[in-house]
Amino acid sequence: MSQLENIENKIQDETNSASLQGLGVRGSSLVTEQSSLHTNLDKKTVGQLLTEMNEEDQKVALAVQKNIPQIEELVTKIVERMKRGGRIFYVGAGTSGRLGVLDASEIPPTFGMPSNLVVGLIAGGESALRKPVENAEDDTEKAWQELLQHNINQNDTVIGIAASGTTPYVVGALRNARANGILTASIACNPDSPIAREADIRIEAIVGPEFVTGSTRLKSGTAQKLVLNMITTTTMIKLGRVKGNKMVNMQLSNSKLIDRGTRMITEELGLEYDRAKNLLLIHGSVKKAIDAYLNR
Repeated sequence: MSQLENIENKIQDETNSASLQGLGVRGSSLVTEQSSLHTNLDKKTVGQLLTEMNEEDQKVALAVQKNIPQIEELVTKIVERMKRGGRIFYVGAGTSGRLGVLDASEIPPTFGMPSNLVVGLIAGGESALRKPVENAEDDTEKAWQELLQHNINQNDTVIGIAASGTTPYVVGALRNARANGILTASIACNPDSPIAREADIRIEAIVGPEFVTGSTRLKSGTAQKLVLNMITTTTMIKLGRVKGNKMVNMQLSNSKLIDRGTRMITEELGLEYDRAKNLLLIHGSVKKAIDAYLNR
């Protein structure tokens, strides 16, 4: 049996007995709350801790891989909607909310898109990015109120992110969005979670118990970040924001990116470095510079 098969079997063994029965579910029945497979952490060496954490992390990509069909369905529908002027809204609390805000904030510099096309909402607002906001995630109506402030409509997509899959802030957002004919998706690390039941498309990355019991900033957070990377990167590619394998619409916000853009142009057009750099600075993006040169 291969190492990958061993990892897959471990994940399955860890999750066979897990089930959720609603928002009032006991924490012990959640995969994300189950006791770590590693004991006496405080007695182990740094090397042992790092090795065992790495062993756990190897389960994450496999858990995400099983959701590729669902992610493909979601991206296909997002692209259709964004071509009609739609947007993506991430909704989450704690680590999950921060990951949504992080992914959304990377879209303008990476792909040169307006900052209002992918929006991250976190329970408790911007202050919650750095410090927990007490009881913010327990309000089932707050996220929907925030979405209404963005004039959400049926061209948009709401993606709820919650490792446990039980966060009321996220549940309420998905329930209200779906009731108003808006495409919804969920990203959770427990099977058949409350947020999944409120979503049109459910993504369930079951990574097993965390290395430190209940610390979902670890494997669960990594899985969520991988899924978010896949959603927005493939969406932007299909919207024409990448040429070949290059970020031709990236913002030129520092000297490193100007150098990278210049090298893209020299590779594409065969120009000398200084001429390519001048062309880039005149037109403001790799794509515009190349198009201008070819259409001169």
